[in-house]
Amino acid sequence: MPHWYSDPHAAEGESAVRVSGLTVAAPNGRLLLDGAYLELAPGRVTAVIGPSGCGKTTLLRAVAGALPSGTERTAGTVTVLGQDPLTLPAPALRTVRRHRLAYVGQDPGSALNPRMKVRRLLAEVAVDGSPEAVQAQLAEVRLPVDGGLPDRRIGGLSGGQQRRVALARALARRPAVLLLDEPTAGLDPTLRDEIADLLRHLAESHRIAVGLTCHDPDLVTRLADDVVDLTGPRPKATVRPARTEAARTPSDAPPVLTASALHAAHLHRGRRVPVLHGIDLILDAGSSLGIVGASGSGKTTLLRTLVGLHRPTAGTVSLDATRLAPAAHRRSRDQRRRLQLVPQDPLGTLNPSRTVGAALRRPLLLHRRAGRAEAPARVLELLDQVGLPAAFTDHYPHELSGGQRQRVAIARALAADPDVLICDEVTSALDADTAVAVMDLLTELRDRRGLSLVLVSHDLRLVADRTESLLVLSEGHVVESGPTARLFTSPSHPVTAALATGIPLGG
Repeated sequence: MPHWYSDPHAAEGESAVRVSGLTVAAPNGRLLLDGAYLELAPGRVTAVIGPSGCGKTTLLRAVAGALPSGTERTAGTVTVLGQDPLTLPAPALRTVRRHRLAYVGQDPGSALNPRMKVRRLLAEVAVDGSPEAVQAQLAEVRLPVDGGLPDRRIGGLSGGQQRRVALARALARRPAVLLLDEPTAGLDPTLRDEIADLLRHLAESHRIAVGLTCHDPDLVTRLADDVVDLTGPRPKATVRPARTEAARTPSDAPPVLTASALHAAHLHRGRRVPVLHGIDLILDAGSSLGIVGASGSGKTTLLRTLVGLHRPTAGTVSLDATRLAPAAHRRSRDQRRRLQLVPQDPLGTLNPSRTVGAALRRPLLLHRRAGRAEAPARVLELLDQVGLPAAFTDHYPHELSGGQRQRVAIARALAADPDVLICDEVTSALDADTAVAVMDLLTELRDRRGLSLVLVSHDLRLVADRTESLLVLSEGHVVESGPTARLFTSPSHPVTAALATGIPLGG
């Protein structure tokens, strides 16, 4: 890797960042952070851990001088390279962020200009914006520099590729302090380990002070020199008693969702670049299907094609043997209701001007699942199902943690009372306990109501434990499919074998 990084801004033995007793409150007095401490030193990686909603993101944003609108520091101090970012004038703060401190948020795709190509996104902020330097920066974060990726826009990249572009953009500034909010969420295990190795290298070789939040205990153990554990109220998901008499077993039910010879492509410089190649998929009523594969293998494009958000170039999608229109706007309201997608990026799909209550009330009324009089009670019931308190009805998306926003997105999909719930990395922003609780909820809903579940995840333990069948994608092709237990224990394709290595099956 080229030695692009300047000398560290903190002297030997000094901390680049020091936070002491920091308390941050929302406008209504609710504490987002209570007496937090953090120290980031050059050459070291510090992980901030804790349950969803405990204030991890708020702590990083305070260091970056970017607390959410309306919130305020009520106690404590923050020092970054000798300055307090929360009191700096706007021009001085912009200088710090551009040249000395870089921050990569939980939903990096939503922060990248969708109209700009990848190479321009990097050149815009880079100390060295030459084509050679931009290509080297992309290669540094393990992104291909051939095949046209530098000339693609963010909408044509997978979630994992978007995350690495955001990281490359941050590194292009040659920062002394690097802050990352869940940097490996949504990445497959191989890329997760590569990014971890890269962060370790940046800290050690260039004496960058790295601070990150993380829900992956294995990654924390492998990567972090220091760990800060934020304690706080741990949300619990309420799982209701199963009504097994209403459930249908997959073996005696016809397929509810099928895809046949499905092809899809992205546009690049006016021509189609194939992404999916002849995908066949069968989902029985009440069953669960896992879709796995490396970042960029076509998983998200497949899900978007199923729900009509990405138009296929060939092939068909059918719901209860009725062929669906390729585009969602040409499907009936009931067809759209029955097929619901929980996206990987909830911040980009939740209206920032609507409260959580309004966001959940809208699909209830739109799909006639509740009248205006019953809607408030149904909203509270949905929040309870995903482990959020009733007070969240008045909160806006920017006031929630990444995990809380993900649970709101799940509740909004459930408000439509779907037959098929399609989940794209819904646990990537959740701590381990909350992820298990959310998966327990989805499994209970499937068992109780005959809900069919499609789950894309890089957490192979959850896929192994929670799905009955598996679809393995590689470069847009299905390389293997069948019962989950058989594919994990006796894989016949090298891609499946690599994914299954070291993954224990539960039960």
